[in-house]
Amino acid sequence: MNEQKKALLVLGCPEVPVQMALALFAGYHLGKEGYDVITAGNPSVMKLIKTSDPAGHYLKQLTTLEHCIEDITEKGASYDLCISFAHNDAGISYAATMRYLLPDIRFITIVFGREATELAPRIEYTGEQIVEIAVHNPVPIRRKLQEVMGWGVSKS
Repeated sequence: MNEQKKALLVLGCPEVPVQMALALFAGYHLGKEGYDVITAGNPSVMKLIKTSDPAGHYLKQLTTLEHCIEDITEKGASYDLCISFAHNDAGISYAATMRYLLPDIRFITIVFGREATELAPRIEYTGEQIVEIAVHNPVPIRRKLQEVMGWGVSKS
């Protein structure tokens, strides 16, 4: 029997609007691909997710960043894919921590926000990067994510 693939979405501070739309989008597509999706973030992110997706259609399993790290380090949780969202130094630090804890999986960092191009060079770990100056419009990042993940690119 094949074990279900697991994906981890790591969300940073919810200050930049595109993050929530992209997380829901990624959760939807990963679920369609058969992934068990776990979303980690701070309490503010969790409240936004519960408000945006109250029935858990797209992001079914939520955990805090601290519990996620504990599950990996103490309980041996493993993943096949991690998509980490970062729009500031703290987001890059969380992504770097996850990459350190999950060195052998596919790892994608989405760097966004007004300072995305200045922030991206601070990444000192391996993995794929999607970098886009985006605050309110998720479409450019969505298209890049679709391309990277092989989900097909929409014209809208």
